[in-house]
Amino acid sequence: MGKDPSRLISCWQLNKRAMGNRKKEIALQVNINTQELWEEMLGSKGLTVVDVYQGWCGPCKPMVSLFQKMRIEVGLDRLHFASAEADRLDVLEKYRGKCEPTFLFYIRGELVAVVKGANPTLLQKTILQQLEVEKKLPAEGQEWSMATDEELLGALKWPPHRKDGGEDGDIGSSGKTCTLGIIKPDAVAHGKAEEIIMKIQEAGFDILLKEERTLTEAEMQAFYQHRAREEAFERLVHHMCSGPSHLLILTKTEGTEDVVTAWRTFLGPCDPNVARREHPESLRAQYGTEMPFNAVHGSRDREDADRELALLFPSFKFSDKDKEAPPGAEAQTMVGPVEDPCVSERI
Repeated sequence: MGKDPSRLISCWQLNKRAMGNRKKEIALQVNINTQELWEEMLGSKGLTVVDVYQGWCGPCKPMVSLFQKMRIEVGLDRLHFASAEADRLDVLEKYRGKCEPTFLFYIRGELVAVVKGANPTLLQKTILQQLEVEKKLPAEGQEWSMATDEELLGALKWPPHRKDGGEDGDIGSSGKTCTLGIIKPDAVAHGKAEEIIMKIQEAGFDILLKEERTLTEAEMQAFYQHRAREEAFERLVHHMCSGPSHLLILTKTEGTEDVVTAWRTFLGPCDPNVARREHPESLRAQYGTEMPFNAVHGSRDREDADRELALLFPSFKFSDKDKEAPPGAEAQTMVGPVEDPCVSERI
């Protein structure tokens, strides 16, 4: 996740390249019209907000006054703005032909947030949130992980889980429930991780924490220990350890909807072929191929979510009640019918 410090450049350099030999005036938004400029933007220090626009309408001018105000308040070194025409860059292909503006947020080359539409209140809120995240990251040149950095965990105000009889929505001070999402090695290997993350955020999910790493055999054996006697167990563990995965801790941005159920619905049936027939807009229908290569994982229910989060994010401080049973113990008591039509291959 850490970036080579030699590639970390300031927006001053980007402006020089984009503005040529014009006066020393620094443009509010750098226009990114080549892949080379896009790569340089990914290496910029601080937070960069990219206005993705269509050639026939241009950048979102109504937001310029907000950007100017925030740039003055925050400073040139920490906050940068750029614009990019969707038709000019392959990485923005999915945004071509869209009527509404889209704003992408990057920190050290990592996509951290997406805002759709010209909503100044939401834009300002997201900018301030991501600036707080950026502020808590380690010094440049050091490796960093959004999943294990304790200061970052504090900045994100992660809501602790509880099992003391509270309502589903009454978790921590934020009142939000959380669940686990995994973008599996097959989707990562096909270069679809960033596209999937964008769709997750566009669907109204908040990614509280994100970590990219290769899962270990020990982790996956514990993760799927309730399936240890199944024939598919070894194949499943091998697949999940075959390459990098993206681990996501998710909550829901709007409404009181249970995020565990909402996430499972967004994934679709676990078998990609079934998903394409019954839920063609789901993530598994779009990115899965065949079992067990169904692209994404979602916790089955609230109990599963607590167990899986405790296993894969052990640095998070759960309640004392959570700690009474070792990760995975609860799964042995989970019996009964499950709506998922391919429960025997539930991954």
